[in-house]
Amino acid sequence: MLLRNCNVADLRPHFRHLTPKPSVNRRSTGLSLSCSSSSAAKQADLAVSSGGENRSGLGSGSGRLADRLRLGSLTEDGLSYKENFIVRCYEVGINKTATVETIANLLQEVACNHAQGVGFSTDGFATTPTMRKLHLIWVTSRMHIEVYKYPAWGDVVEIETWCQGEGRIGTRRDWILKDFATGAVIGRATSKWVMMNQDTRRLQRVSDDVRDEYLVFCPRTPRLSFPEEDNSSLKKIPKLGDPAQYSRLGLVPRRADLDMNQHVNNVTYIGWVLESMPQDVIDTHELEKITLDYRRECQHDDMVDSLTSLESEEVEAVSELNGTNGSATAMKHSDDCCQFLHFLRLASDELEINRGRTEWRRKPAR
Repeated sequence: MLLRNCNVADLRPHFRHLTPKPSVNRRSTGLSLSCSSSSAAKQADLAVSSGGENRSGLGSGSGRLADRLRLGSLTEDGLSYKENFIVRCYEVGINKTATVETIANLLQEVACNHAQGVGFSTDGFATTPTMRKLHLIWVTSRMHIEVYKYPAWGDVVEIETWCQGEGRIGTRRDWILKDFATGAVIGRATSKWVMMNQDTRRLQRVSDDVRDEYLVFCPRTPRLSFPEEDNSSLKKIPKLGDPAQYSRLGLVPRRADLDMNQHVNNVTYIGWVLESMPQDVIDTHELEKITLDYRRECQHDDMVDSLTSLESEEVEAVSELNGTNGSATAMKHSDDCCQFLHFLRLASDELEINRGRTEWRRKPAR
């Protein structure tokens, strides 16, 4: 039986008490799990271990081989995509739980695999045929992630994703994260994407041709990972006042931070935002929610300043200027929960790159 035909229910018992066993194979091409002792599964594993040569008849391209080995597939209605990931040792922090950057990278990975699964480009982030013809790419304009429980090293996470149109301005992509062993929801995320011309680096409205190409793979009625009214993903992020309480100046993009579209990957901005967080909060709290608005593209030779302030003080300052009682409008701040505003700017001219908001909860007892 080929891996892509495995039923998720059949795989669940294998993950309940996951320990390093021969049945779980970690390769540079992705994850593979032996569903049975069938010769096809053994041949697939042999093909990977032999350096990717096509000795098993699984296809002439490495992409086709990866499709058969990864633990992901379209759902029955074809309108969303699910994939399972094992949290690796290099994806966790000092608490042996996944970092928020790991979560964001997994969201990006499953989104790209979804796009490939419906036949979109394998050499870009979900570009349709018309987009490739016109040299158009998708870029992130907003990202919101909530993590209710961080998976630990060796845990298996099931991520489901889907996208839908946002009028002429772009698309929206949502995610649901679950603990594979229990089925419990451990996180949710949503994002907005706009089109950019890869040559001119200017934003461009979504044409009918492009919309027609991807809407056939979207839910017929709106489906939101955050259906609640007034949820955190909808909140407007105010600009951080100057001077900020905390700062980290002179951050420089590494070559490894550039993605296939030749700009700094959106996950890198998360790390830059967190660089200016006060250490005492990092020591005692963990990130629960993060929202980022992307305002300007960052190039490889730019230098970036990261600024952070406690949001309650920002709100109180604005309230005092408006002649209102600051305590009535200020965000709640306690030992158990706190919120911060963030600002990334170019060091050279202080132009805004990104603004964000984070909410933190006290770390659970270990």
